[in-house]
Amino acid sequence: MEEEFDFDFNEDAENSVKRYEEMIRNEDQYFFDAQAFEYIIDNYIEKNDPVKALQVIDFALNQHPYAAVFLIKQAQLLLFTNEINKAFAALDKAEMLEASEADIYVLRGNIYQNMHRHSEALENYERAIGLAETTDEILLQMAYVYQNMHDYENAIVYIKRSLEQNMENKDGLYELAFCYDILDKQEESIKFYQEYIDSDPYSYAAWYNLANSFHKLELYEKSIDAYDYAILIKENFSSAYFNKGNALVQLDKYEEAIEVYKQTFEYEPPNADTYCAIGECYEKLEQMDEARAYYKKSVKMDPKMADAWFGIGVTLNFEERFFESLHFYKKALELDDENADFWFAMADAHYKLGQINESVEAYHKVLEFNPLDIEAWLDFSTVLYEQGRLVEAAETMLEAIKNNPDAAELYYRTVAYLFALGKPQEGIDYLQTALQIDPDKHYILFEYLPQLQSNSAIVAIINNYIK
Repeated sequence: MEEEFDFDFNEDAENSVKRYEEMIRNEDQYFFDAQAFEYIIDNYIEKNDPVKALQVIDFALNQHPYAAVFLIKQAQLLLFTNEINKAFAALDKAEMLEASEADIYVLRGNIYQNMHRHSEALENYERAIGLAETTDEILLQMAYVYQNMHDYENAIVYIKRSLEQNMENKDGLYELAFCYDILDKQEESIKFYQEYIDSDPYSYAAWYNLANSFHKLELYEKSIDAYDYAILIKENFSSAYFNKGNALVQLDKYEEAIEVYKQTFEYEPPNADTYCAIGECYEKLEQMDEARAYYKKSVKMDPKMADAWFGIGVTLNFEERFFESLHFYKKALELDDENADFWFAMADAHYKLGQINESVEAYHKVLEFNPLDIEAWLDFSTVLYEQGRLVEAAETMLEAIKNNPDAAELYYRTVAYLFALGKPQEGIDYLQTALQIDPDKHYILFEYLPQLQSNSAIVAIINNYIK
């Protein structure tokens, strides 16, 4: 038997759900108006129970076969349960019933977007824009499609259109920063955020993104000011504190940076990155016990934190505990075996322990991963030179010059090796090149081979360049 109640439109949502559940228990058939069904469906969606929500939709479509809203909700849930073809079919039915309903096209756009069918997604979003009352979210979805197509210029256009309609949309501001970053257009980004702040001075997200753009242009003082505004507006903005700490580090203001990093702990639980950053500040201040304590906290929280394992090694190295430092450098390399800095530290520690072969091997790794590290080339050749491996030292320098043709110090060092090898003419050729690149660095030559100061030919050539 069917119990008929014509419910008033604003029927209390909770009562609707109770009556529906009573109907199921009694295996009966009650009548609900469309609004009541929407309440019941939304109740199950909120409880994260798509199966029950879909059952309600079946009842609803039985009683209200021409209500497109239920087909749209059905499509949403089918998309959630990954039944794509059924979702498309539900949307096609909804479109036949009510072609002017924007949600149909938004949802169809979402499905195409998930399938990476970009042009069909954009087409549906365009239709939705023509029908929807508010379009800021749809414009943002279109921007995401352009991002997936790696068309960041167009993504920016749509994000800006979205923000014009809804300045409160923080997602839009962060996505815009991402696009400007990929395109490496920090100046444009700064201009946009400054204009945005003129019209909405209390947007902490705009101040934060402005600060990040200043940071990327190495305008650290300006970035700190902007982070301060973001923090002023949103006191618990831990990312702003963390990035402000990073900017202070760039200005060598390590004590201040430590204080700012520690402030993040007031607003979010400590994390391995922040502990590691504090450790690095103490290391720069040569407070090695403090540095080591924070690096240890970092690896305790995240054993995969390569920089913190490395940091522990650096603090031990500073205390001339070279053998112990090797253990921690190795831990860091297990996690990141292509890190030239880690290999450089290994090479140095092995050298200090008199383990020359291991040191040479590690230098090869450094230069494989970073052939632009002039310091590493010079140190490596020194190790070879001290071992009496003069020819190898000179060859290493020629390899270094190939990779760094504008580094005067490499040429000066090569001159020293060529003279030591009894090849003065070749040495003079390299000396001339070195002097053309940077005459002021000629002292490097005499630091290495002081006896060349009494070589009149060399002194005469140098004097030509430094008059």
